[in-house]
Amino acid sequence: MPTNIWNLLLQAFAETVYMVFAAGIISFVIGIPIGILLCISDKNHIAPSTVVNQCLATVVNIGRSIPFIILMVAIIPVTRWITGTSIGTTAALVPLAISAIPFVAKIAENAFKQVAHGLLEAGKSMGASNWQLIFYILLPESRVALIHGLTLTLVTLVSFSAMAGAIGGGGLGDLAIRYGYQRFNSLIMIITVVILVGLVQAIQLLGNKLSSIYNLGKN
Repeated sequence: MPTNIWNLLLQAFAETVYMVFAAGIISFVIGIPIGILLCISDKNHIAPSTVVNQCLATVVNIGRSIPFIILMVAIIPVTRWITGTSIGTTAALVPLAISAIPFVAKIAENAFKQVAHGLLEAGKSMGASNWQLIFYILLPESRVALIHGLTLTLVTLVSFSAMAGAIGGGGLGDLAIRYGYQRFNSLIMIITVVILVGLVQAIQLLGNKLSSIYNLGKN
């Protein structure tokens, strides 16, 4: 293949990595606190609140039920307001992050609910505040489950970033459509698929490695 195609592949790969990890960080920063609120506001937990729990659960469930491609088109005005444009990799971060936040929140909630309630009761009996219970028991005890969940989120964002290319989001998806599908170049299509699979495998291996390290530390 011509050298310029390899340059385009390298640029598209860099754009995909940027979209996936930037959107991942944003969704983690916002989604994990929402997951904490969902968990602790549940009945029989450390800060039960039916109103807070039901409101957050409704928002999260609605966010998880909207297909990404529809969400991306529907919030174009919001994307344009935030980034000044509706195309490109930075613009794609808005729908990517918005779609991942409820996903992360639900994963985080499930991870926190796996923590033995007896540990929280023991912390309470020693006079720990709710904040201390969260930071010294809830988060440390659920870190392995969180790593697995966040790894799954990044893998999902890889596929979402490829879909973002369908409407000018950049990255490998955009390259596959413009230089592969529209120009009937099967080789470009195959190469982009191989790169995406490799990226997913690398993320999964990294997540497995981190979880095994924390498992050893916990034991």
